[in-house]
Amino acid sequence: MTTVALKDVTKVFADGTIAVDNVNLDVNDGEFMVLLGPSGCGKSTVLRMIAGLEDPTSGAVLLDGELANDIPPRDRRVAMVFQDFALYPHMSVGDNIAFPLRLSGVDPESRTERVADVASALGIGDVLSRRPNQLSGGQRQRVAMGRAIVRRPGLFLMDEPLSNLDSGLRAELRAEISGLVRELGVSTVYVTHDQAEALTMADRVAIMRRGVLQDVGTPTEVYGRPATLYVAAFLGSPRMNLLEASVYVHLDRYVALNLGEQALYLPWSDIRARAVSHYHGERIVVGMRAEALTPVAPDAPGDVLRGRIRFLEHHGHESLAFLDIGATAIMVDDLGGQPADPVNGSTGRLRRLGSVMQRLTGRSTETGEGVEAGGRPGSARESVLSDPGRHHRRPAELAVRLAPYPAVSSGHPLSVAVRMDALHFFDERGDRIDVGWR
Repeated sequence: MTTVALKDVTKVFADGTIAVDNVNLDVNDGEFMVLLGPSGCGKSTVLRMIAGLEDPTSGAVLLDGELANDIPPRDRRVAMVFQDFALYPHMSVGDNIAFPLRLSGVDPESRTERVADVASALGIGDVLSRRPNQLSGGQRQRVAMGRAIVRRPGLFLMDEPLSNLDSGLRAELRAEISGLVRELGVSTVYVTHDQAEALTMADRVAIMRRGVLQDVGTPTEVYGRPATLYVAAFLGSPRMNLLEASVYVHLDRYVALNLGEQALYLPWSDIRARAVSHYHGERIVVGMRAEALTPVAPDAPGDVLRGRIRFLEHHGHESLAFLDIGATAIMVDDLGGQPADPVNGSTGRLRRLGSVMQRLTGRSTETGEGVEAGGRPGSARESVLSDPGRHHRRPAELAVRLAPYPAVSSGHPLSVAVRMDALHFFDERGDRIDVGWR
């Protein structure tokens, strides 16, 4: 099998676009690594540099500890599965799968045996005589997988192989690919923009944004302790509630987190209180997922936020209430779009729709230096709390999970208890405030 190491890898295209910015990443032997991020974040460029289809502008790509920058693609023992299947339309399914073996000079008898074994494992043994245009999308993707597997490579590279399929088939093939790759024990780098694929398939997930590596860890780690505000907002459904809070320390008692009209109190006995207390008199971002909020009676004691329901979304198995608690939300642009103009008098639903188009970070206008996402020295980043534009901060709509079709509607009051141990804290640059790194 094969290990992969990227050391300070940067890719700048001829027009000056920085597609990948100083990425450091290790893929262990037999590991299933998923590169996750929105379109244009650089994840496919990373994959192509590992395959040798793109040359890094700077940095090193190492395969099994050997510098591979100058090794041609055919000599890297990698097999790539593309988004668009890339099958030969004039060949049968069997000939498509056998094509790399024929190029390698494998004798016909061995070719036939290996093709039959792979086709049987993928459930396409009965369509070997057909042409690709006679197959369904799922069958064609299995053929593309078979063509990669039959080579017995040391490394699989998969570039959004399921994005052209419907949701039911994606879920089915997700389980098949994950199980098959682990059975073969082949190191795999898998690119996707779908967080469900990443969190269900990966041994580890590497999350990218605008060419910069934001976080790397197991699915549990990146979901439970996101390294940056961007990762926190990107992972999870519904998305994490991100609220602006002013910090006031009452020494040896608690840290007050003022969320506009209401407050939460982090007890001094909580080990995180010391880290948050360094921001006394400043603003931070408090993140809370829907699973950290539980509807309670209006007069319930403890850490409770109260508000009114702006609107409800019914999802069959549950309903989501979006609650106005008089707080300010911090918007994260996970689509890379430009800020949208505000709409006076717009409804909460329209504001939520527009919020995905808002920019979190960018090039600062106040200073020429700063830190990259993840806290590393580099390109400038503006504060997410410095109010660089009114599009960044909006009235919060706290997402709360309710039972299916609850006996409440828009305008109803609702109180929710907050699990203080499940809160996340981020500084003004979007980096995690923590007592230590995982």
